[in-house]
Amino acid sequence: MDKSTLLKYSKEVGIDLVSVTDSKPLDRIEDYLIYRKESGIITEFEESQIKKRIDPREIMENCKSVIVVGISYNVDYCRDSTVKVKGSLSKSSWGEDYHRVLMRKMEGLVERISQDEEMNYLIFSDTGPLVDRELAFKSGIGYYGKNCSIISDRLGSFIFLGYILTDIYIQRDTGNLISKCGECRLCIDACPTGALTEYKLDAKKCISYLTQTKDTISEELAGKMGIKIYGCDTCQMVCPKNKGVEKNLNSQFLPVKTGGVIDIEELILMSKSEFRLKYGSMSGSWRGKTILIRNSLIALINMNQKEHHYLIQEVKKKRIPLLEEYVKRWENRLRKRNSSLND
Repeated sequence: MDKSTLLKYSKEVGIDLVSVTDSKPLDRIEDYLIYRKESGIITEFEESQIKKRIDPREIMENCKSVIVVGISYNVDYCRDSTVKVKGSLSKSSWGEDYHRVLMRKMEGLVERISQDEEMNYLIFSDTGPLVDRELAFKSGIGYYGKNCSIISDRLGSFIFLGYILTDIYIQRDTGNLISKCGECRLCIDACPTGALTEYKLDAKKCISYLTQTKDTISEELAGKMGIKIYGCDTCQMVCPKNKGVEKNLNSQFLPVKTGGVIDIEELILMSKSEFRLKYGSMSGSWRGKTILIRNSLIALINMNQKEHHYLIQEVKKKRIPLLEEYVKRWENRLRKRNSSLND
């Protein structure tokens, strides 16, 4: 299949970017993955077997081509300003769960290709073992920014990535694009936890990771999370490469139900069924209500407003072990505040 046909089909199903690479191993990053594993900075969300992270044929034995797609989620929306006690949501969790959106579009692409020639395939939307950013880099979707995001000249870095392994040959693209970050280090300087160095990320310090892990978050790192309830856009928001790029006009990524924020009071008081109804369709709901409440407790601690004490008491009534540590932190802070007033 030639690239012009693939581009045509991709446009028909609503895919913004598409490139193709071969099925050879991603040898360029093998040493770095080994280093991360040996240094203990690999996260629980990553495939532990390095061969499966870099070799498409470990996943699909007869793979000949890897189709990499990108969909922009860079939507404009004025966040709800009426919520009294609110936490922030990453743009990645504003609208419909992007895993579903990506899967639908890639399934549509495969259906179009299959009308021309018989193919076997596997589809992954941010859930596969292979390093999708490296596939995107190798295929030419974009180049690596210093914040480790893939940056497209046309769309910037607010891009969801997915890939399709297939046993048919498709014309390859030129990849391994040279970074255009130059001397800029705005993302590195802006990162609240210092998780970034040039082109490297300590994932376990990244706020996006912290809002998802079930591990206990240290007071030091929690204190740098601000009011972020799910995800973090800081390094992308300050990036000059996201200025003046094409915006996404698709409604599926607009935060129609949430207004782009978490209503912390509502979240703490709502039932599980109410949670599913309002937040169940967003990508940030995958970790469940308890983790989002944990993040909300951290946000309340960081706000440090005495009038929020009633919300802490509501959480305390739930008697959920994962939340107890953060309730204690609030109470310790309250005791210290009262002690200083008495002195």
